[in-house]
Amino acid sequence: MRRSTAMIACMAGTAVGLVALTAGPAAASEPHSLYSPSAVVLTVGQGESAATAAVERAVTLTCKPTAGGTHPDAKAACADLERAHGQPALTLNDDSGRVCPRIYAPVTVTADGVWEGRRVSYEQTFANNCVAHSRVSHLFDF
Repeated sequence: MRRSTAMIACMAGTAVGLVALTAGPAAASEPHSLYSPSAVVLTVGQGESAATAAVERAVTLTCKPTAGGTHPDAKAACADLERAHGQPALTLNDDSGRVCPRIYAPVTVTADGVWEGRRVSYEQTFANNCVAHSRVSHLFDF
């Protein structure tokens, strides 16, 4: 009886050791994700530059593998960035036709993060809130 218990313990220890040895290298060589990271932090603030603007609103946007974050319309914002190849400047509208007052109260929008593994840093200042709303797409509509 004593001999069979010792034999079972030895076999169990050998089996655990073999599993640990074979599982280690396989797990290390597997990729962590099939998608490159795509996540940005978007802000809207009052001021002439990102350095001096008082941030009024800020949201997070994650696009890969699925749209998410705190952005209210993450799916549409991710679609805008996808069409613009991750360049926030290319998501702005030029022909909204909206008439805005000529009041100077600068509004600055920023986008900082990563798009498909590349660093993204963007800043744009508009003359006032009306002009900003006439130019922004879904990306900065929060």
